Amino acid sequence: MSSPTDRPPARQRRRTRATRARILDAALRELGRNPDSSLGDIAEAAGVARRTLYTHFAGRAALVRGLAEDAVQAIGHAMADVSALDAGRGDGVEDDPASALARFVLTLWPVGDAYRTLIGLAPQDLGPDHLSELLAPARETVAGILAEGQRRGVFHAVVPAGPLSAAVEAHLLALLGTVNAGIWADDGSGAATSALIAAGVDSATATATVRRLHAPGPHPAARRHH
Repeated sequence: MSSPTDRPPARQRRRTRATRARILDAALRELGRNPDSSLGDIAEAAGVARRTLYTHFAGRAALVRGLAEDAVQAIGHAMADVSALDAGRGDGVEDDPASALARFVLTLWPVGDAYRTLIGLAPQDLGPDHLSELLAPARETVAGILAEGQRRGVFHAVVPAGPLSAAVEAHLLALLGTVNAGIWADDGSGAATSALIAAGVDSATATATVRRLHAPGPHPAARRHH
């Protein structure tokens, strides 16, 4: 049986978590700047010794996996934020599929923006299926919103909800790619409006829906979780 002295002190555990978070933050910055950045570059950017980085992550794949784990946690928190907003509005907006889709994109966009570097790294470093696993919860939610919107005649029904969800997802990932390339910047409102139009909402209604939902300032989903 382990004794209390066998467990790391609380201060040490906090320091370990803080160091891990600092390494992951540096990895996002450095890999976003240059996807071929070495672990030595990342350790230097994080202000830690290379051996310290290896204490937390055995190699590049482990580091990218750590970023993916953070992203999954952030997506989960963002989706909880969406559910809380839906439950707390009490004004009937939650019954409108267009508003539900716009609110979902607005809430998830800061997460995608924070982890957009990971989108390019995951297939290379973790395998082609890992990005799909990462996005699966969000994908299922969007497909459900689109199916309900098609049933109510809010979204077009040219293609079924599943393929339409895949098309909207690809569209949003492409927009994140342009942000990553530095040729576009968005706070989520443009992406949400574009997603509604892609789903079949007319431009004026899409713009008005997003304008009604979008408030300036930092969104809760933008917070990092380590």
